[in-house]
Amino acid sequence: MIIRYFKQLGQSVLASLMVVVVLLLDAMVASPDLHELIHHDADTPGHECAVTMLAHGQADSPVVDVAAILPVTPDAFLQPAMVSAFVVRVESLLPGRGPPVSLLPS
Repeated sequence: MIIRYFKQLGQSVLASLMVVVVLLLDAMVASPDLHELIHHDADTPGHECAVTMLAHGQADSPVVDVAAILPVTPDAFLQPAMVSAFVVRVESLLPGRGPPVSLLPS
């Protein structure tokens, strides 16, 4: 029980630190002055670090296939309702003849 708690806490702390690192790198890419605070030779042409690689598009991000999970609607579990429809049969008409049409406006 305690080990599982510390494992979850460690995962949360590690994930938070990784988010902070990515945000800090993005901030240094957006602000060269902040980058120069960390690296004094940041303005030299041969300078290579994670910030310059990210700024020049040289950092690879992993490609992840995400499975799309379609939500299941509750009506998929319902039984179909029985609907009865009745048809009025007019047996007094000759075959091929329909009921009379009303000429009055509706």
